[in-house]
Amino acid sequence: MNRPAEPGSQEKRNRIIRCIRSLPRGKVSSYGAVAAAAGWQGAARQVVRVLNQVPGLPWHRVVGAGGAIKIPGEDGAEQRFRLRMEGVTFRGARVDMAKHEHRFSAPRAKRKRKTRT
Repeated sequence: MNRPAEPGSQEKRNRIIRCIRSLPRGKVSSYGAVAAAAGWQGAARQVVRVLNQVPGLPWHRVVGAGGAIKIPGEDGAEQRFRLRMEGVTFRGARVDMAKHEHRFSAPRAKRKRKTRT
């Protein structure tokens, strides 16, 4: 049974896509940080859903909390390979987040236009 879309959910999805696309080469972010940057705090699972549904995103630049590779099997090995090809280093099995974590800029507050009276 399909549930009706949550109001504004398409806009949230689009913000997630923009955040993922903004990740520069050699940098990573966690699922939760992408969700927060998109204004959807606590929606890490929605980030996973978007990554699975939208082709062409730099999926390999999104990792679990603390730099963990969450994708099992060959796809996880491919993620590690792609990240290493971009110069990302690991501390054991995890991405060295101190060196490679992307910090999203704080969203700008919308300014109210002053009206002249």
